[in-house]
Amino acid sequence: MPQFADRVAKAKRSFIREILKVTADPSVISFAGGLPNPASFPVAEIAAAAAKVLYESGPSALQYSTTEGLLPLRQWIAARYKKTQGMDVRPEQILITTGSQQALDLVAKVVINAGDPVLMEKPGYLGAIQAFSIFRPSWRSVPLEQDGPDLAVFERELEDARLFYAVTSFQNPSGLSYSAEKRAAVAELLASRKVFFLEDDPYGELRFAGTRLPPVYALRPRHSMLLGTFSKVAAPGFRLGWIVADGELMERLVIAKQAADLHTGSLDQMIVYQFLLDNDFDAHVARISQLYGAQCRAMQASIARHFPPEVQVTSPEGGMFLWVTLPEGLSATELLKRSVECKVAFVPGAAFHVDGAGENTLRLNYSNADPETIEEGVKRLAGCLAACMAERKAL
Repeated sequence: MPQFADRVAKAKRSFIREILKVTADPSVISFAGGLPNPASFPVAEIAAAAAKVLYESGPSALQYSTTEGLLPLRQWIAARYKKTQGMDVRPEQILITTGSQQALDLVAKVVINAGDPVLMEKPGYLGAIQAFSIFRPSWRSVPLEQDGPDLAVFERELEDARLFYAVTSFQNPSGLSYSAEKRAAVAELLASRKVFFLEDDPYGELRFAGTRLPPVYALRPRHSMLLGTFSKVAAPGFRLGWIVADGELMERLVIAKQAADLHTGSLDQMIVYQFLLDNDFDAHVARISQLYGAQCRAMQASIARHFPPEVQVTSPEGGMFLWVTLPEGLSATELLKRSVECKVAFVPGAAFHVDGAGENTLRLNYSNADPETIEEGVKRLAGCLAACMAERKAL
């Protein structure tokens, strides 16, 4: 057989996508995928928007369109940044993408050469690790503290980095957020260096506690990019995201997008835009945030009741995830093998590290399960954990 290209020869499948095959069994309680709750999907509203688009603008909705994306949708996104963040973003600074995952791929194509140092959070988003790995970077990582990156390590690792990627609000997988002080410090360190900065903000609208903070991008737009998505606040099935960038950086991203798929689907863009026009988006987002806040608190309470006290868990103010740290010496990978037999699934933390660390950590998703299911799943997981701890103690 002919040899594959070097960039894919050693590429691996997504760990999470493989775990989701296990969770296709309806008897399995899944805390694994980063899935929005289907109860939050505005099905009737989307149906009405789709019918209106096809009735009023059917031919244009089914036709090819511009690479940059539907102008009224980009205008809406720009206005949203102004309203919620006080940011002056122009529509021409926005490129519509086929989900945030395509945005990650386009950025990697534009800025990463083989061997370039890419700096990731530790732990970091698995989807970004997979997207960037295709381009064979040299990995660097900065540990996350409760309020953001360890600044001493960040300053050191940033020195010769080509790209720094971060999820600054309700991070995937940890649920942690950068404080105002850490955001300012990161922006200042980035400002003094010629490094690309990619800030991913898929969960920023989903705040159920605390105070909204502006993206780091707002403090350091030069050589920076900001990602957003409708997957968490409308429906992931549309695969509709965007990149905010400017100048030559945007020009290169548009060229990469043209080479990839010409443009994101016209029909999807027009339906989502019509949905945004015809509905109270603030009220819709508030309902989702309230739902996720209740589910987060339910999972935290279940963990407090059933897990041993030496287990640590994060306390997010929004988003979809909790990060669990087990006692040293325990393996989340081994725990998963046992928990799957007990019909409950999660993602071991090692998948979110580029350096082989995180074996005693795991990610739990609370957004796609009701409180009763969360309680039962945590009880099952606690039983598996107790068995693992007993086996380790007996050794």
